[in-house]
Amino acid sequence: MQQPTAPAPTPARSSVVPLSIMMFLQFFLWGAWFVTLGPFMNSRGMSGTDIGNAYTTAPIAAIIAPFFLGMVADRFFASQRVMAVLHILGGALLMLAPTVAGDMSGSGNANAWPFLAVLLAHMLCYMPTLGLSNTVAFNAMNNPEKQFPLVRVWGTIGWIVAGFVVAFVTKKMVADQSTEAATQTARNAAPYFFYVAGASGIVLGLFSFFLPHTPAPMKGKPTDIGAIFGRDALALLKDRNFAIFALCSLLICIPLSAYYALAGVYTGAVGFDDVPVKMSFGQMSEILFMLVMPLCFARLGVKWMLAVGMLAWVIRYVLFAGAWGETGPQENLKWFVLAGIILHGICYDFFFVTGQIYVEKRASPQIRGQAQGFLVLITQGIGMLIGNQLIGRLKDHYTTKNAAGQDVTDWRTFWIIPAAFALAVLVLFVLTFSGKKETSAGPKA
Repeated sequence: MQQPTAPAPTPARSSVVPLSIMMFLQFFLWGAWFVTLGPFMNSRGMSGTDIGNAYTTAPIAAIIAPFFLGMVADRFFASQRVMAVLHILGGALLMLAPTVAGDMSGSGNANAWPFLAVLLAHMLCYMPTLGLSNTVAFNAMNNPEKQFPLVRVWGTIGWIVAGFVVAFVTKKMVADQSTEAATQTARNAAPYFFYVAGASGIVLGLFSFFLPHTPAPMKGKPTDIGAIFGRDALALLKDRNFAIFALCSLLICIPLSAYYALAGVYTGAVGFDDVPVKMSFGQMSEILFMLVMPLCFARLGVKWMLAVGMLAWVIRYVLFAGAWGETGPQENLKWFVLAGIILHGICYDFFFVTGQIYVEKRASPQIRGQAQGFLVLITQGIGMLIGNQLIGRLKDHYTTKNAAGQDVTDWRTFWIIPAAFALAVLVLFVLTFSGKKETSAGPKA
């Protein structure tokens, strides 16, 4: 008697929960320290250049990560085990960071390099895990187009929760100290966020050992250095539209870096408390605008989606500049800063996510991985690297000492410069990019 045919496998509900926890912790870890880093360094007397160098560790690691994944992680070891080791090591490094930061307030010969070296070591551990976590997730799914967004959204939620947890822990620890100690802790921007982030990294590392087994995807295959460098994806630059898109994507990330490096510092400077919580409003709006993106695609197409995303960055920086008067923050206009933060949903989704979709549409299936890697390289890597170096020096240029010897930054002029830069890139893009062939592009149903 013929045995009945086994039904086709359905998505394993048991894997959705651990993958969602993985994504939650992956971005909780990043959000717990990355937003608060600028205010912490500023309170410790580190310069704008030092802050720019600190945020430059992320693009440096983003440039190196694809080579690590292509040469080592994808060929010799199970992805979840590599991720486990990297997170445990990276978490330990974050917990070490406050001990080498010191207090550089009033020191004319302060050395920030030990602190920066620890941050770079952590980011070299962390950045490869962004690709590894996606590899683990996709390998465990049989319908990724439907399943992955439901899992990935927990990463954004993790970033949001991190802001609230860090604010709560800092308040709790400061409240439990004596008045004198609490004042000193507050002045030093309470480094507890490093311990929260580091501990979450170690927890995620241990948890990763129990994630679905993900064999090395390129095991036994010859190493293709050209593919790792994105050789095939470079052929897309022969298309005029794609070349313009790539150039404008790189250029727009230069002024964009000002937000990631210094928006937290500025939010505190205008008088807001609970900076991590206020900054998390951006991720909340990101979820909202992600939901309306399909409707916007149908009406705008790729060109104008990208243009709206760039315009949102211009408006954000103009709002930031408007909140600062000639002598300091304008109390009645503080809400300008919150409005600029909430614009993050449009800034990120309409530009970065639309760009990823555009690349997915333009690249053939054989080189889509390379093409997406190339996009990350020129935006999160090269663009942000240049931007962080310039932005830190720009802040120092517009920072002077007042009569009391305190640092005073001309934030109004500072924010106008990246706004003007972003506007110039927007005009270049609108005038040169043809959207006629791209209007049908959009998220797959």
